[in-house]
Amino acid sequence: MKKTPYFLLSLIIACLLPWQAKAALFEDTDARRSILDLRAKVNDKADKSALLELSTQNEALKEEVARLRGKVEVLTNELQNLLQKQKDFYVDLDNRLGKFEPQHVTVDGKRSVIQPEEKQLFDKAEVAFQAGNYKEAASGYNAFLRKYPKSGLAVLAQYGLGNSCYLLQDYKSALSAHAVLVKRYPESEKTPEAMLSMASSHLGLKDLWAAKKTLNTIVEKYPDSESAAEAKERLKKME
Repeated sequence: MKKTPYFLLSLIIACLLPWQAKAALFEDTDARRSILDLRAKVNDKADKSALLELSTQNEALKEEVARLRGKVEVLTNELQNLLQKQKDFYVDLDNRLGKFEPQHVTVDGKRSVIQPEEKQLFDKAEVAFQAGNYKEAASGYNAFLRKYPKSGLAVLAQYGLGNSCYLLQDYKSALSAHAVLVKRYPESEKTPEAMLSMASSHLGLKDLWAAKKTLNTIVEKYPDSESAAEAKERLKKME
């Protein structure tokens, strides 16, 4: 009878042990589930944080690329401007140096050397003529012919002088200038053209007979020239 309490106690303990084990098992499963849930939340937050950081870095890179691209465009424009300025500088330098160097010109098939100051004086008269300043042009051609009477450009200056006087309606001076050209440069391409202008000057002076004579001379001496064809047309109109 004395062993009965111990037997009951053992029986009770034996019954409680499986329940405790099962309770422990449930507690362990809940703990694992909580850990997994926590890990998932942490991972989700980590992923979102990483994506946010990547997005921020991407935007920063875009801004940096845009900034660098802008710098490249600025540097490219500066380089192009620098190259253009350098090119303009050398062109201007060549032009400046060219003014101090002799030049070669070909007039009526003849090549001659023209000094810088000689060319400048001729060009000044030409510019005035092209601008319609015939009085200034006539003065310029006269100055050139006085200073450089044997220049390779003299025939052109003589022709320009005659035309300037004609356009100023100074027909006598025009006749005189063109007559000098015809006499000095009979083989020049400008000679038949100068004679056409002489015929016009004769008409300006109301000298029809002299005009016809000059036109006939053109046809006889320069039959293959364009001036001869023009002279023929004028003669027909005078009949």
